[in-house]
Amino acid sequence: MPQAELPITGYLDRFSHRPGESFAVKVSAPGGGAARARLVRVISGDPNPEGPGLRFADGAEHFDRAFQARHQPVRPGSYARVPHPPRRPAGPCTWSAMARLEAMPPADAALLSEEQPDAAVTLGVGPGGAWAEITPGVRLETGAPWPLRQWMRIWLSADPATGQITLGQQPIGGEAVTAQATQPPLRLPDGSGALLFAARDTARPRAHFTGKLEAPALHAGIHAAWQDAPDPLAAWEFYLDITTQAITDTGPQACHGVLANAPTRAMTGTRWSGAEMSWRHAPSHYAAIHFHADDLGDCGWETDFEFAVPQGLRSGAYALHLTCAAGEDWLPLYILPPRGTAGAPVVFLASTFTYQAYANHARGNNDTAYKARVAAWGAYPHNPSDFPLYGGSTYNRHADNSGIALSSRLRPIMTMRPGFLTFNDAKGSGLRHYPADTHLLAWMEAKGIAFDVITDEDLHEEGAALLAPYKVVLTGSHPEYHTPETLDALAEYTQGAGRMMYLGGNGFYWRIACVPELPGTLEVRRAEGGIRAWAANPGEYYHQLDGQYGGLWRRNGRPPQKLAGVGFSGQGLFEGTHYRKLPAAADHAWVFEGVEADTFGNYGLSGGGAAGFELDRADFTLGTPANAAILARSEDPPASFVTVPEELLSHVNTISGEKADALKRAEIVHFVTPGGGEVFAVGSITWCGSLWRDGAFQGPVSRIMENVLRRFAAG
Repeated sequence: MPQAELPITGYLDRFSHRPGESFAVKVSAPGGGAARARLVRVISGDPNPEGPGLRFADGAEHFDRAFQARHQPVRPGSYARVPHPPRRPAGPCTWSAMARLEAMPPADAALLSEEQPDAAVTLGVGPGGAWAEITPGVRLETGAPWPLRQWMRIWLSADPATGQITLGQQPIGGEAVTAQATQPPLRLPDGSGALLFAARDTARPRAHFTGKLEAPALHAGIHAAWQDAPDPLAAWEFYLDITTQAITDTGPQACHGVLANAPTRAMTGTRWSGAEMSWRHAPSHYAAIHFHADDLGDCGWETDFEFAVPQGLRSGAYALHLTCAAGEDWLPLYILPPRGTAGAPVVFLASTFTYQAYANHARGNNDTAYKARVAAWGAYPHNPSDFPLYGGSTYNRHADNSGIALSSRLRPIMTMRPGFLTFNDAKGSGLRHYPADTHLLAWMEAKGIAFDVITDEDLHEEGAALLAPYKVVLTGSHPEYHTPETLDALAEYTQGAGRMMYLGGNGFYWRIACVPELPGTLEVRRAEGGIRAWAANPGEYYHQLDGQYGGLWRRNGRPPQKLAGVGFSGQGLFEGTHYRKLPAAADHAWVFEGVEADTFGNYGLSGGGAAGFELDRADFTLGTPANAAILARSEDPPASFVTVPEELLSHVNTISGEKADALKRAEIVHFVTPGGGEVFAVGSITWCGSLWRDGAFQGPVSRIMENVLRRFAAG
């Protein structure tokens, strides 16, 4: 059944460009017809009528284009393509592979398929066990259940001269089950077509397989029972070239192939024993690829037009507003200042790696009440739970319950839209990530604070030199996902004379990998520890893209406290509480100038409190600098809050020795680095939602922010 599609949507070649560079814009509208793309500057992405509202500045003078929209299909499902299978003379042939299922496919799924205009062979698995088809008109099934969570050998042997056909399935160390038939004459492929793994139909791949596949091969001869043939025609070893999208044939004709839609590599295979936990140390133990019917690495749409960034356009957050008769959409983008320059002393670091990790997070909370609020507020009308076609997030799972480890930005991302509601927030707006960070942007706009914008991806590529022209860098509400390069750049900046304001919670938490060879894609392995939407299997903790250990930065020797002074400590529902000043606040009067009360922040557009949802605290044993001052601390955490698992040794003991309940706190911290830099951290995801109070950007949180930012920006 066809899946629902957005009335008009699209994506860009990347999230950011500089003046003089061009965005490649890819659009799809199933109904086609006349469409328009107009540039807007995004000021506020909060549709709450009690908040700043959806606010855009018209940028049509810089870009306003009419075009004819067209339908560009989305084709999810990962597979491998071998464009030139081994050529061989007419005669008997055997196709084989090892496969492992965690869940039974609801319909027939193809493990391998060799096809050419006059002949095709497909080998697969379905609810009835192994099956095979030889066109035209031959189908065999073993009729035996295919056991889950076991490696199985599957093979098909056929002799065109005699018409003898054997289909077999056999668990490692178990008994084989075969089905046989005789149907002369047979026409078999001779290698003049193409070969697919984990799908069939070389023209438009379908019947995608969800599961692990290992060691597919072609052999001369026919086998009534499986035996390893000494001289394969082709043998693909998936443990070779793991960091790439290539698959390598070790056979005599070197029939190499390429992967599509980014399946997961560096997966434990039939030879993995637990003796080595890193695939780099024993590659042959990681000879499996995990394919999924819902993988989506790149939509592959054609470019409809380009937006050339004009010289002189101010750095900032923008979007291309797409409209057609059927609907509208926004494609967010960022404009950087010209290379090596700064348009302001302040720069906002957009957490695009985090936006991408959460891209199209289907939470299943789009119930009637949620949709009623969306309609009443005129919020972004589409939710990923209603449009699975565009792929899930690294917080979702595949159909076989395996976690989604790879996320691409080369697809429409509904969660990264102005006005998108994550939660039906009883006390506020329910925004997270991209739209939540516009609270900060709108606040700076209202306060007349000039700022530039850069992104995580830019920082990853360009390093600390990108930050050097600025007095202060601001994070958003949730800078959770980082590469070694982004952490190195921020550390170098702050250990020098740079100043950083960490304005969120649960930041600098997960280590990710991204490489130029797979542009637009990031990888996360949810290894040992941490609050996780899924857990990586033992032995699968190391990234396929860079070969490095994944998981928490804390388990990689870089706790967030080393960089930002605070790190993740407690989490609950999307609700918040207030802060109370501590004695150290008296020595930092400049921070609290104009804030007389001892408590503050018991309000806000994010969960109703400045200290909420995910909380960070100082910990000197984890790297909080010895000279750090803890200026304020949250209190009275809501009943939904828990201590994060990486802090717990048991149900009664914690790593720090404090009571578990005491760790459910946010702390505001300030310190000076040896190089003269400074860091100010607020310890809460919901902090920026409390920049707004009683219909304006005002109140104690706003005042504290302004005090610190203006001092930092002045140097």
